[in-house]
Amino acid sequence: MKRAVFARAAVAALIATTAGGLIVARSQHGLGTPSNVAIVTPAAASAGEPIYYQHPDGKPSYSLTPMTTPDGRDYRGVPASADVSFEEASAPDPAAPTQRKIKYYRNPMGLADTSPTPKKDSMGMDYIAVYEDEDSHDGSIKLSPGKIQRTGVKSEPATRRVIRSSVKAPGTIQLDERRVSVVALRFEGFVESVADVTTGQHVHKGQRLMNVYSPALSSAAVEYLSALSAGTTGQPLKGARRRLENLGTPEAAIVELERTREISLSLAWLAPQDGEILERNAVTGMRAGPGDVLFRIADHRVVWIVIDIAERDLSQVPVGSKVEVRPRALQGQSFAGTVSLIYPHLNPQTRTARMRVEMPNPDGLLRPDMYVDAEIDAGAPQPVLAVPESSVLDSGTRQAVFIDKGEGRFEPREVKLGHRGSGYVEVRQGVEEGEAIVLSANFLIDAESNLKAALKGFSEGAKQ
Repeated sequence: MKRAVFARAAVAALIATTAGGLIVARSQHGLGTPSNVAIVTPAAASAGEPIYYQHPDGKPSYSLTPMTTPDGRDYRGVPASADVSFEEASAPDPAAPTQRKIKYYRNPMGLADTSPTPKKDSMGMDYIAVYEDEDSHDGSIKLSPGKIQRTGVKSEPATRRVIRSSVKAPGTIQLDERRVSVVALRFEGFVESVADVTTGQHVHKGQRLMNVYSPALSSAAVEYLSALSAGTTGQPLKGARRRLENLGTPEAAIVELERTREISLSLAWLAPQDGEILERNAVTGMRAGPGDVLFRIADHRVVWIVIDIAERDLSQVPVGSKVEVRPRALQGQSFAGTVSLIYPHLNPQTRTARMRVEMPNPDGLLRPDMYVDAEIDAGAPQPVLAVPESSVLDSGTRQAVFIDKGEGRFEPREVKLGHRGSGYVEVRQGVEEGEAIVLSANFLIDAESNLKAALKGFSEGAKQ
């Protein structure tokens, strides 16, 4: 209301100036001049002298005469060229002289309703005048230089840049299933003794785990030794040796039999790989059948990081994406890897997908079932056309930006967006490289009262 009153006073001063300085004439005839009205002459206005004064901090405080703030700072003078828009005042007086021609009046709330003559809406608000030089078929809007200066409009060209973003998700450490093996017999036998190894202990490939006795194993050994002693060659000898191999006899035991030509009552059973013992089911004196798991051994030098990622983020992290893993039990430590596999099915309860990262673990710091926090690089490595996120108007279903066309004219443009990150968003459609984009579009809504009104042409084009 204060600005509206002042705007009307400023208009009155300008009218007085246009009429040849009526206020000055009144003063010359001894009628006096009110203390709160500035004397403005045509020469002063044409010279760009201030027509009113505004608070130096841009606050809504104005004066028709020079004045200072309580702390001694001078009010800032505003020339006529910096404030030519008076939408805040009442509707223009048809009798007032003007060089701009009004084309029609639009609804102040942005509704699709216009009028060829001044009118009010159902709430008593005046319709806003639209001049011929402000209306355009492309739906662009025009702001006065003063309004652009007050709102601090800034633009920058749309350029190509690398957008960096990340997706954070929880995960767990799991065994590499390809590095797990079991020790089992392929025959009926007995465990004569078990070596001094326990669950959790690390063993090396070829290390003795237990001694096993079996009649079937002894019979196969006797047959092979007889063939060796008789000087049998060719296929019969190979067949006797193959029988020992089919029973799972360690290669070292067969070589020892060939060297000593002696059959032992029990046979040393060796570890098939390096790793930690996950299970030890073998007990001295026990009877073991074919397929009974006596030991389970896992190699922890490589582990899997299994990450649960939200369904909505799945398209942003293809196979090969870089991942940084931070185990919760190892504060301050992180490990780098890449996504090696995305599982084909989603969890129907949590709506998450699982992805796998193969992580070297030479020091054994990463232990199975540890919780981890993963940060996945979701940015595109190639530069893409991008604009600041603050420049995008998002209605929820549609997005638009304002293109600075120059001379105070701004065109709304619908856009299709892509990746976001580092304060920028990829524009896949709607903007060409080098076009000037308004950095902050909110001021346009304030300047033109309503988003629908500002995007009039934009909305009409979408209906066609």
